[in-house]
Amino acid sequence: MLLENLARFLRDEEDGAVTVDWVVLTAAVAGLGIAVLDVVRAGTGTLALKVSSYLANTTLVTGF
Repeated sequence: MLLENLARFLRDEEDGAVTVDWVVLTAAVAGLGIAVLDVVRAGTGTLALKVSSYLANTTLVTGF
């Protein structure tokens, strides 16, 4: 069964072309995702430092 499906896939030229298209498209989307993650990570790191600094210098009043 598996060998029959593999042989049919290899004989059908259109399926191979579609597979290559999907591989290229998936690689492009993954590359864009990594690029966006790098940009967002830099911004969130700066924001996290600002929030941490603010919270460290804030006094909490208790005992109302």
